[in-house]
Amino acid sequence: MSWFFIALIGPFLYALTNYIDKILLEKYFKESGIGTILLFSSLISMFALPIFLIIDNTVLDVNIINILILALKGTLGVGVLWFYLMALKNEEASVVIVFYQLVPVFGAILGYFFLGEILTKMQVISMAIIILGTMIISFEIDSDNHFRLRKKNTIIPMIGASLFWATGGVIFKSVALKENLWRSLFWEHVMLVLVGIIIFIFVRSYRNSFILALKNNSKNILSLNIINEFIYISGNVAVAYAYLLAPIGLVLLTESFQPIFVLIIGVILTALFPKIITEKMQAKHLWQKVIAISITALGTYLLLFYK
Repeated sequence: MSWFFIALIGPFLYALTNYIDKILLEKYFKESGIGTILLFSSLISMFALPIFLIIDNTVLDVNIINILILALKGTLGVGVLWFYLMALKNEEASVVIVFYQLVPVFGAILGYFFLGEILTKMQVISMAIIILGTMIISFEIDSDNHFRLRKKNTIIPMIGASLFWATGGVIFKSVALKENLWRSLFWEHVMLVLVGIIIFIFVRSYRNSFILALKNNSKNILSLNIINEFIYISGNVAVAYAYLLAPIGLVLLTESFQPIFVLIIGVILTALFPKIITEKMQAKHLWQKVIAISITALGTYLLLFYK
């Protein structure tokens, strides 16, 4: 199978998890849902650890420096999830995900400041195009066809999520090339579990909400969260494997398909299950999303392929 199709599995699976997260937030976790999902996602990662150990029994043979680096990657992963859930709680999934197109922009900026990479004129133009696309989706169209800036708890968290994602991607590849895929994934998920345990112990409100959710809707919540985490980890494996088959820039480009998948899935779910998921389907809203996605995708393509 071509690396492109392997890489494409990731954004498609991520798009599915976006809507499962939305269902969990709106149906089961209306109060303190962010902390509850964060704990579920972190703690459920422990079930992936024995799988990685079975696949590669040398996962423990990693030097301490690389373990610390991967620990940072795991911590950043928790940060991405927290920022993303903050935004998703207040906004449509098809809007939130467009902001992830800022990931390669932040990747280029980080490379400039920390790796001494040179930004060409075309790259700067490409970054400006991507920012233009996110600016378009940063405004919502009200019933009177007026544009107004979306809530700051949508825009600011997604900027943070994109920055953390870009940083984590660079860190992961730097270690995965020295070690291997399964060792890197193992230690990343070890850190996710440790962060979950720390949050459970020290953040009382999150702990109480987590325990209450288990008591009230344990069967449905556990089923959805386990399915959600399995889908998400499968996406991570596909993307991580693609990182080792192709340049990181090419793999990051395929992640620009995620907003497209999210929009398509949102339209289908709204049409078939309006009581579960409701995206704004008026022509003006669809056109805004399509234009924003197209512009950011164009900017991402130019940024990665035209130096």
